[in-house]
Amino acid sequence: MVRQPIPVIILAGFLGSGKTTLLNHLLRQSRGTRIGAIVNDFGSIEIDAMAVAGQLGDSTVSLGNGCLCCAVDASELDEYLEKLTRPAARLDVIVIEASGLAEPQELVRMILASENERIVYGGLAEVVDAAEFDATRERHPEIDRHLAIADLVVLNKTDRVGDEQIGRTLDTVGGLSGGTAVVRASYGRIDPELLFDPAARPDDAAEKVRQLSFDDLRAEDDDQHDHDSQHGQHGHDGHLHAAYESVSFTSEEPMNPRRLMEFLDTRPEGLYRIKGYVDFGAADARNRYALHAVGRFLRFYPEPWGRDEPRVTQLVLIGSGIDGEALGKELASCRADGPQDATAAADERSMWGVLRYVQGEG
Repeated sequence: MVRQPIPVIILAGFLGSGKTTLLNHLLRQSRGTRIGAIVNDFGSIEIDAMAVAGQLGDSTVSLGNGCLCCAVDASELDEYLEKLTRPAARLDVIVIEASGLAEPQELVRMILASENERIVYGGLAEVVDAAEFDATRERHPEIDRHLAIADLVVLNKTDRVGDEQIGRTLDTVGGLSGGTAVVRASYGRIDPELLFDPAARPDDAAEKVRQLSFDDLRAEDDDQHDHDSQHGQHGHDGHLHAAYESVSFTSEEPMNPRRLMEFLDTRPEGLYRIKGYVDFGAADARNRYALHAVGRFLRFYPEPWGRDEPRVTQLVLIGSGIDGEALGKELASCRADGPQDATAAADERSMWGVLRYVQGEG
């Protein structure tokens, strides 16, 4: 199969919101996922994490655990993306930590306009300081505009404020972001699966029986600290994944392209990511379609079916405050309903909506 493009994720937020803390958390919790990080000043990336993983350099840091950090100005973005996406780098995801005074809309535009075919837009995560939100809006009213274009909002430092203030902030942020998924966090600790998929390595089976590395021990220690520091909670709600919901959908029946596009074009508030593969049956019997959706961004990647590969649709939907049962029913209603519906779906015009979101089509 053709290698999927590398997602490029933008971390934005004003000074002090916790972007670097969140990035450090992602680097520590990479668990074998090779992360390329483009930052304005890597001096704020934890030196101890670098010392554990690899070696320091002038403007580029190549880490033994697969992370690559580059000090970069936004004007050099294309040059560094070209460097980071070379096959030899073997990266799985690239994270851009924007300057606290950067205009995230411009960074999003640059990613979407890039001619680098090895990347795909992975979403804009706006980090908000829950304790200083009102003061930040007074100093930087442009935060309203930033929230309006965010694909995910991370309400950070929630450990510093009470439930009443969190509720007010959530209401305001939800109104400004137009229903974008909002997840709460302390110390920037969110589940990395909100932003990217864990890497699947050919040696994953062997990985399960190998000796623990120092990186594993650090990650386990971080997990335990995350668990124990949530206001004394020791149950399921203290886990990172409690901040969002994940819904899995599988269908052995082909999907009707028109109905699936109606679902995708009207996907509900709080639904942040959709990933997986779609079988459109007779509408395109040659290919399965890899689906990548983040926030308002959507892309399909046709791939030839493998020999003897089961022809099924498999999707995972991730969001905050979503109704998993209702989403499952909506997707089930997108199945081709019997031979007559499958024949209608085979009409080439039925795939036009899908092909609008295939790179290079249209």
